[in-house]
Amino acid sequence: MPYRNRYVIGFLAALMCFMSLPAMAAKVPTIKMGDFSWDSVQLHNRIVGFVLEHALDVEVEYEFAETMPILMGMSRGDVDATTEIWSDNIKESWEKLLNEGKVLDLGTTYPDAVQGWYVPTYVVEGDPERGIEPMAPDLKTVEDLKKYKDLFVPKAGGDKGKGRFYNGPTGWVTYTVNTVKLKAYGLDEYYENFSAGSSAALATAIFSAYEKGEPVFAYYWEPTPLMGMLDMTMLEEPAYEHIKWDEKTYDCAFPPSKVHIGVSTALIEKCPQAVTILANYESTLSQTNAALAYVEENNTSIEKGAIWFLKNYPDQWKNWFPIANDSRIEKVEAALKKEKL
Repeated sequence: MPYRNRYVIGFLAALMCFMSLPAMAAKVPTIKMGDFSWDSVQLHNRIVGFVLEHALDVEVEYEFAETMPILMGMSRGDVDATTEIWSDNIKESWEKLLNEGKVLDLGTTYPDAVQGWYVPTYVVEGDPERGIEPMAPDLKTVEDLKKYKDLFVPKAGGDKGKGRFYNGPTGWVTYTVNTVKLKAYGLDEYYENFSAGSSAALATAIFSAYEKGEPVFAYYWEPTPLMGMLDMTMLEEPAYEHIKWDEKTYDCAFPPSKVHIGVSTALIEKCPQAVTILANYESTLSQTNAALAYVEENNTSIEKGAIWFLKNYPDQWKNWFPIANDSRIEKVEAALKKEKL
């Protein structure tokens, strides 16, 4: 059964449960959001957490764990929801819980997350404000990289005059994928496959070059704070083909990553209003990048990033309520006015 069909069934059940509630319902127990180690899920959990707290007068807690423990918690009803299920990474486990009726998939948090090969936009277009002329005006595709090898040769070190491609750490699956891609595109003759060593080192290499207005060619992904702070251009690859990934030739674009909102079916009875809001929850990649960049640039908390998001994108979050003039919107607005950034 497709995800959306499961969602519709769950949503209808939630509405029926909500309509059957007595006027003076008992106080809803604390809603527990499943937190993971990456920034974007913590941001979105706190965005929806703030809305739930003030719209529904419930308490929200954040349970930190790795993906599988959170999924098991959701299947038992110990964890109520999370805003980022990267379903392609845990497809078998997620499908099993869906088929068992223990969890609901409420749709995507934001449009497909992306990953690929990037260069600073000023490399292609220049940046008049910084006095940077276009360095590679015809650089649009991975094939075009062959013409601009010399542009990406590091000032020190390097591999016999080759340009440098900043790959991820060697332990990542994407390191292997990128290594195969370089060879498949015939770029291994032109570029050194350089492992950054860690995600922090990869981000630092890109940011450092960007600050200096220098060319840099690297693998990266969205949403991330870095992509919110920098103007980067993803190079075009041949369209994604499933068979090329099955055969591990990888000579095409990365598949889009599906990022879904997941809830425990127990939440339907526990707090159907929360299910309704979560079912309507959505954002964009650019909004997520911008909020994460705000946190990074201001050295502030992820909670402040959530407040920044809600203050800057009111039309976005107000659409999470099924009724335009819902009084609960006013409660959230009143709470936001008290928050200082």
